[in-house]
Amino acid sequence: MLATTSTLSSTASQLTPLSSLSPNPFSVKFSFTFRENKNRIAVPTSLKSQRCQLSALPALRVSASSQSAPTSVEASKVSALPSEMKAWVYGEYGGVDVLKFDTKVAVPELLEDQVLVKVVAAALNPVDFKRRQGKFQNTDSPLPTVPGYDVAGVVVKVGSKVKDFKEGDEVYGDINEKALEGPKKSGSLAEYTAVEERLLALKPKNLDFVQAAALPLAIETAYEGLERTGFSAGKSLLVLNGAGGVGSLVIQLAKHVFGASRVAATSSTGKLELLKSLGADLAIDYTKENFEELPEKFDVVYDAIGQCDKAVKVVKEGGSVVALTGAVTPPGFRFVVTSNGAVLKKLNPYLESGKVKAVIDPKGPFPFSKLVEAFSYLETNRATGKVVIHPIQ
Repeated sequence: MLATTSTLSSTASQLTPLSSLSPNPFSVKFSFTFRENKNRIAVPTSLKSQRCQLSALPALRVSASSQSAPTSVEASKVSALPSEMKAWVYGEYGGVDVLKFDTKVAVPELLEDQVLVKVVAAALNPVDFKRRQGKFQNTDSPLPTVPGYDVAGVVVKVGSKVKDFKEGDEVYGDINEKALEGPKKSGSLAEYTAVEERLLALKPKNLDFVQAAALPLAIETAYEGLERTGFSAGKSLLVLNGAGGVGSLVIQLAKHVFGASRVAATSSTGKLELLKSLGADLAIDYTKENFEELPEKFDVVYDAIGQCDKAVKVVKEGGSVVALTGAVTPPGFRFVVTSNGAVLKKLNPYLESGKVKAVIDPKGPFPFSKLVEAFSYLETNRATGKVVIHPIQ
């Protein structure tokens, strides 16, 4: 059975108070409240590494509110932001050894449609390490690069044309509109990142920053893939790698947002209970069963592992196969997600109601200093849900 765990979302020592950047750029209020975190899924006990279970620790809520001030004070607030920050950087393509920690990286300049986010937590995705390995360098932005797509943090500055956000807002999102086409040189694995407001949404009120950081790219990929197939209420679905970052959200969205009649998913033996808890009607142990030999067929197969050649054997005539990685066999198709804050806003009610939950690997979150270890772990393809980096400091 899954156990609901309570986690300490942040500590006062982990976050550098933004008020220290100037005499008083804006207020930062800290309040300690005891609450049980019911929105972060803990994986089965058999999957957990040895770590203590905390039943009801105080969660640190951080809220920041803008203050009315003359223009001259507003200008001083902007100038009080640091010009340099800590960040992970790579100046050449390669393995994890090309990642370097730098304490003097320039804080990204803000465009008129962007907000500057003080990063509290970030998550890793396969696209991060594939990009670092040079898999799509022909369309990549020039090196050096601060990696990172997913972010959750606090807005500390807004561009002149920003309408939906203000300083102090807690936000989350995928900072790169196009994952493979000129992604930002300055990503989310840094103290600050600049993001177009259209790519962000307000963080769901019931989620902490770790949970929020785990969602954007994966949930947008899950949603867009289902939408592209024309998935709708009453249809059936098979998810390959249902315990992964995208797969775990495909199960939940299909069941609770799209109204699937039947959801099947594959995983290793130890993760079968997780699949059922997410809403899977049929949990398939790929170490013991060949899913392509199943007697039933599905309207859609969502291949999040790279087995399209097998997936097409269990799709109904006229059905669709979404392939996120590996070779594509017709009628399979591949797409690259487009970051869109509107999708996050649409899904926020499902997150706030608890119908859809973040799944976070039990080895994390990894501290900022352990980014290399986090990437090495992600690249084993053994992670359950998302690998999150927190705190960023």
